[in-house]
Amino acid sequence: MNIWKKSLAVPLVAALFVTGCSSATSNEENTTATSDKPATWIADRTIKGLIFQDAGDISTYMNPEIAKVLKEKTGITLEIQGVTSEDSTQALAAGLAAGDLPDFIGFYLNNSGRPEMPILLKAAKEGMFADLTSSLKNTSIYSKYFQDGYLPTDAKTNIMFRPDFNGATYLVYTAISRNTGQIGKKYVGGPFVRKDIMDQLGIDPSTINTTEQVYDLAKKMKDGHFKDAHGKDIYPIGPTVWGGKDVNSLFNDLVWTGPTEEKFMKDEAGKIKFESQTDYGLERIAFIQKLLKEKLIHPEFFTMEENRSKEALINHSFGIVAEMHNYIPENNNMTYVPLGPINYVNGPYQMQVDYKSGGGGWSIPATTKNPEDIVKLADFLASREGKLLAQYGIEGRDYTLDAKGNPIAKQEVLDLKASNPAEAAKLGFRGVGNWWGEYLGYTDLDPKGDFGEDAYGDAASADTNKTPNEIIKLWDYDGKLKAAKIVDGLTPLSFIYDFDQGADLRQAIDNYNESLLRAYYSSDMQKARKIMDEAAARLDKYGLKEYVQFLENKESAEKVSIKF
Repeated sequence: MNIWKKSLAVPLVAALFVTGCSSATSNEENTTATSDKPATWIADRTIKGLIFQDAGDISTYMNPEIAKVLKEKTGITLEIQGVTSEDSTQALAAGLAAGDLPDFIGFYLNNSGRPEMPILLKAAKEGMFADLTSSLKNTSIYSKYFQDGYLPTDAKTNIMFRPDFNGATYLVYTAISRNTGQIGKKYVGGPFVRKDIMDQLGIDPSTINTTEQVYDLAKKMKDGHFKDAHGKDIYPIGPTVWGGKDVNSLFNDLVWTGPTEEKFMKDEAGKIKFESQTDYGLERIAFIQKLLKEKLIHPEFFTMEENRSKEALINHSFGIVAEMHNYIPENNNMTYVPLGPINYVNGPYQMQVDYKSGGGGWSIPATTKNPEDIVKLADFLASREGKLLAQYGIEGRDYTLDAKGNPIAKQEVLDLKASNPAEAAKLGFRGVGNWWGEYLGYTDLDPKGDFGEDAYGDAASADTNKTPNEIIKLWDYDGKLKAAKIVDGLTPLSFIYDFDQGADLRQAIDNYNESLLRAYYSSDMQKARKIMDEAAARLDKYGLKEYVQFLENKESAEKVSIKF
């Protein structure tokens, strides 16, 4: 856990479950569909979900007109709640410990090495979740998960169809792309830089590929006394658009990691190492301390709140934003453009594309009545008809259909989204920033195949995503994609809970990352080295060397593909 985050009190979360989320008595009786009901009808009942994610990622609001259409099509009244906490993993642990769960829960689960995994595994093995195997097999969309090659290896082997589940399915993975190596919406993520400053300095942003070049650029920005929108001197380097955190993409060549960002990688001899077994952690600390000392980086780079970071972006207060992406609405005027990308420790940057994408997950508590209804709702939301409602809204109100039956977003909706995003989100669908349909039904993704466009609004007007698309071209996204490495396999931390000391080692790895933050702000390198030596000793105590050997055995003896 981030050392600046507050701990969530378990009794508070437990109280939330007791008072607001009981499903044992809240559901109406399951009603069998009759001839006057549509083919998509499920049951006349209320389904409640509780989402364990960061507050900014949760949409609890159901637009009344959207809710009415969902009710007409399925009979379901959907109610979404979120746990307000600075640590979604602690909230998940507390919520499961409380035991009084709603009809389904949603959580982060982009890989099996996430800290949520042991919590979910323990709950599954203790009988807290319903076995969904037969219900999932009896669906149109989710039944694809049982086809060979549909799921990526980690999702199939480590999450959904684990051998130790003995044929049961307790955790359902989401955000799976329909086709191998499919990208869908083209995100350009990483550090961005003010275009006007780069133009004045006569520097092509794409030529900044090392941290030393970042340092030289930051010095030029400071010496140039560039101003923000209010005439104040900028900070050359600011935090991510989402607030302060340790970020790899700006310092890639000083972080012992590849695209998985787990700080495991192979050295030139092919030996797996964790960052603490190299000098890169200390080199990065020295570099960041130099930036802090010379006032080239904002002192709250690792701690700033998201709202202040967004405000700084709007005011152009940073020369470099450590991380953002091309769809950030506050950058619609394209003030900021991509910087780099920065090379990795082991060579030049190369795009890496997963064999299949993956994202969150959901489970149904064993206490839920008629769990097959929730599976049916998830399958409806994952269908084209369900996605159309959840992602595009209501025909006539929010979009029209072209000759091929694909949605064309209405211009007034696009205009409202551009001028007042918060008000547009009240329309209640993904295209305008409301994610209620994501938690159960965001999977089998092929936006171009389903709706004729990669990103919402593209078909309505070439100007809808003008800035994102210009950034895509500027960054040569398609060229990088053509040269991309397509990978399938498991990340190093995917195996952490199969290791005897896995839980303790996972905590030691988290402690290492927290120690980095302390070391960045330590008064000198001697104190920083002491902090990191203690973190490394803790890793060794809980089996890091043995875990590295464990990974090497997985690769060599068991022929397991590990992606770094």
